[in-house]
Amino acid sequence: MKEKDVKILLVDDEPDILEIVGFNLSNEGYNVITAENGLEGIKKARKEKPNLIILDVMMPEMDGIEACERIRAIPDLQDSIVTFLTARGEDYSQIAGFEAGADDYITKPIKPKVLVSKVKALLRRLKYEDSNDQVLKIGNLTIDREAYKILLKGKEIILPRKEFELLSLLASKPGKVFKREEILDKVWGNEVVVGGRTIDVHIRKLREKIGNNSFKTVKGVGYKFVS
Repeated sequence: MKEKDVKILLVDDEPDILEIVGFNLSNEGYNVITAENGLEGIKKARKEKPNLIILDVMMPEMDGIEACERIRAIPDLQDSIVTFLTARGEDYSQIAGFEAGADDYITKPIKPKVLVSKVKALLRRLKYEDSNDQVLKIGNLTIDREAYKILLKGKEIILPRKEFELLSLLASKPGKVFKREEILDKVWGNEVVVGGRTIDVHIRKLREKIGNNSFKTVKGVGYKFVS
């Protein structure tokens, strides 16, 4: 997907943020749409169906947390990536954002070049989502989902089925935080009743085999794969 085909919705009540961030993203070739509050953001999201939505948390009319929850309830926006851009960096605020359905959290102030890099990293997930290829390549890791085969730096690694499915799920969207409930539903489904501790055990085993730095715990929420 080329930059000109990517729609980014920027929602913030600060005109300076809309101008500066909007300019830098437009300068990269992205199609940038702006909104000044949560309600306006939802309306424009419905109309434009953006690939990426950048939300401030503290806004008039409707805050970013509630706006994110409403956006996640809209079927046409299920595949949109949502990240918060806010000065609030407290753990509870971040957890609230992830629980509302956000994929990431960017704390401001942030240098424009760094922000653009983060946006590009978020948008790389679209490549994985749009691909119908059963072979997923991320850095030195290759996942062949059809053959249930893992290659790390060219060396084959044998994983039990659940570890393979968990790795495949997390690696399908690098950087996205997968909630425990989503992991249980997509990896274990209705096969057997398992608890959150089961996920922790499988993650620990994957860290031992794939690398500790490839998996990040988001306390109270879930896990994400770091490419």
